[in-house]
Amino acid sequence: MSTSASEPSTYDRLHPEVLRWIRHQGWSGLREIQDQAARTILGSEDDVIIMADTASGKTEAAFLPLLTLAANAQTKGLRLLYVSPLKALINDQHRRLEDLCERLGLPLTRWHGDAPQGPKTRLLRAPAGVALITPESIEALLLRRPSEAAGLFRGVLAVVVDELHAFLQGPRGLHLASLLRRVDRLAERRPRRVGLSATLGDAELARSWVNKVSPERVAVLRAAAGGPGVRLQVRGYEEPPDSEGIDEIAEDGAEDALSRIADHLFANLRGSNNLVFGGSRRTVEALADRLRQRCERARVPEEFFPHHGSLSKELRETLETRLKEGVLPTTAVATTTLELGIDLGSVTSVAQIGAPRSMAGLKQRLGRSGRRGKPAVLRIYVREKHLAADADQLDRLRLDTARAVACVRLLQENWVESARSDPSLATVVLHQTLSLIASGGAVKPGPARKALAGPDSFIEMAPGDYADLLRGAARSGVDLLEQSSQGLLMLGSRARGWWPDATSTRSSRATRSGG
Repeated sequence: MSTSASEPSTYDRLHPEVLRWIRHQGWSGLREIQDQAARTILGSEDDVIIMADTASGKTEAAFLPLLTLAANAQTKGLRLLYVSPLKALINDQHRRLEDLCERLGLPLTRWHGDAPQGPKTRLLRAPAGVALITPESIEALLLRRPSEAAGLFRGVLAVVVDELHAFLQGPRGLHLASLLRRVDRLAERRPRRVGLSATLGDAELARSWVNKVSPERVAVLRAAAGGPGVRLQVRGYEEPPDSEGIDEIAEDGAEDALSRIADHLFANLRGSNNLVFGGSRRTVEALADRLRQRCERARVPEEFFPHHGSLSKELRETLETRLKEGVLPTTAVATTTLELGIDLGSVTSVAQIGAPRSMAGLKQRLGRSGRRGKPAVLRIYVREKHLAADADQLDRLRLDTARAVACVRLLQENWVESARSDPSLATVVLHQTLSLIASGGAVKPGPARKALAGPDSFIEMAPGDYADLLRGAARSGVDLLEQSSQGLLMLGSRARGWWPDATSTRSSRATRSGG
């Protein structure tokens, strides 16, 4: 860890309680990316994107200077909004920030479906400090408690978006971009944005997502490349002639490719902490069961456990805690649930079943390994069909193996794919139009488009396209929208069933008053 000797003024500008917290952690100073972030956040009004590997201190890079600004603010109210795609990541960040926020006298509130209700109620009654929230919970606040949301978001200074790359494409990213635009309209002044990511394929797209109006006002900070490197292996397994390659629970002694992969994993991972990404839930369960059988056969403690979204929250959190504590050797066999930045402590190696589907995802997973000065370790296990004498020429190419090798070469070049254009734009704009009406009452088409999808919005939609969308939603048989004689958009009969009573009362009241 580098010291801050070269930029003492940056270090000294942090709040005294932040400095005490840093010393309490035993740090000799700030890491380079933390120093860059503190200098930029405290020394400018720019939005910021912080790019650094997993476990590189991105959270602290953002929050040390932002909490300094929040603690020094002269007025009361909610100061910082942290947005995460995962509830588990919110819980993890709450643990990381709790002591620091307590030192600064800033309440720290988790806001998602599994979080306790008491702190949420107190936050709405007296907005203050920092809120850690999911996009879905922002939507629920705007929809169900619009007046309280207006009070809550009025004084927000900054919005931190974690795992920014996860929001650059897909309906969830468009949805969050629209929600933050609505938050901007409720705030006394637009909160600055701080995005965190371990991997970005297109920095310019990320700049536009963060600030569509002035992307040049978004500072992109990158941690210096380096480190002890990567140890990597690609292993190929051919299925037996009679195997269909379907991942089912198998009897001990099976000879299919997944069973032979389990043999190699058991021999090489036992006794340390590791992550194995299995892809589908079926593969995860089948592989975890094969590894359990091998523990029983060898009469050794079980170390291999499944982790996927269909398991109970208690089972997932128990496994996450066991990995993080590092007392007992543990290997999690997971879907994508452990891909994003939940802190799992020191992981010796990462394994991937099947060729990677995304370079961004592969880099995110690889970032879990290689901490504390040790090289990252990645094993890719590829399964191929048995080749009969009359096998198809395409099968003879071994496409999964070729794709795995291609991913290794792209990894060497540090290449990450750019986000693609998103076909879900119309769906998100329609959803947000309905949400806008449900939360605030009837509205005319022009102001609705301006609020949600104007030229300064990341989810921009041309007026003609928006008009076509509205006409389609109001069509008989669809019945999502209606338009009053004054030209106001209201919820249609079908949409009123989704948001009953309060929303229909608001819409009819707005209609009677002419808007």
